Amino acid sequence: MKFRFLLLYLITSLAIFVGIPTLRINAQLSNGILINVTPENPAPFEDISITLNSYIENLDNVSISWLVNGKNVLSGIGKKTLSLKAPALGLETTVLARIALPAGQVETKITIRPNLMILLWQANDSYVPPFYKGKAMPSPDSEIKIVAMPEIKSGSGLINPSKMTYNWKKDYTNDQGSSGYGKNSFIYTSDYLENSNYIEVIASTLDQKYSTQSNIIIGTTQPKILFYKNNINLGTLWGNALTDSHKIQGNEIILAAPYFFSPKDERNPRLIWNWFINDNQVAIQGFKKNLMPLQVENGVSGTSKIRLEVENKDKIFETASREINIEF
Repeated sequence: MKFRFLLLYLITSLAIFVGIPTLRINAQLSNGILINVTPENPAPFEDISITLNSYIENLDNVSISWLVNGKNVLSGIGKKTLSLKAPALGLETTVLARIALPAGQVETKITIRPNLMILLWQANDSYVPPFYKGKAMPSPDSEIKIVAMPEIKSGSGLINPSKMTYNWKKDYTNDQGSSGYGKNSFIYTSDYLENSNYIEVIASTLDQKYSTQSNIIIGTTQPKILFYKNNINLGTLWGNALTDSHKIQGNEIILAAPYFFSPKDERNPRLIWNWFINDNQVAIQGFKKNLMPLQVENGVSGTSKIRLEVENKDKIFETASREINIEF
């Protein structure tokens, strides 16, 4: 009874340790030999390291031979580790390890089938102005969505991603509510106490024959404010942000763009806009609080300091300020 329990434990441990789609285990592995494959789910042409370990046998003193697709590529005393490259997508590599133990020879065979996983992400509620060519970055306490796009080849075609199971982790902790069959997307809120989050996902077929894994670190960005000139005839001149010592003549409207604030709509009442001219707060009339109209009196010249402070009244860490000098 003790032997049967030990054999079952060793087989289960090996299956988890290897993490490769197909693994055939010889019954002689009751000698306590374990196999570690890094990475567990390799991508095409990725470097792989396969290592044998034992808590019973001293593998440093025995002869070990490694065969890749039937060809002997490494042999010698204590050759416990084999390095190789994963094959192309859709192909497989068979690795056989022969260990000459004092009690007899043990063979261990694994099959490596590489797969791909692409992760796409977006900040769902991050504001960027029209025609902005960059990516809307998440700020602290933003909502972020990640979509997993696994490419697992079976035969001549790819397995439908909607028919796989997904195991999502956030900061190395399993998220059971977001994991499951067909759940290839993951939504979370960035931590305002951390400047990044680590997200990992494993996609597997229902029969557990194929799997692929990927991870990503998504950082947060502090919101910022840029000023632009709003032309009555041409609209907002998005091509050039205003720099310090901006000179105006006559009447002009300054538009403030609150980059990476949430919600996306700058007119949302959750955003509080505080404008100042020479440290004196100015009340902005109308529903577009991001517009500051300026008027210069005839015969008057000088410099004034314009400052804007924006905050989200629901998110205490989502604030930004900006000031420029206006010459007239």
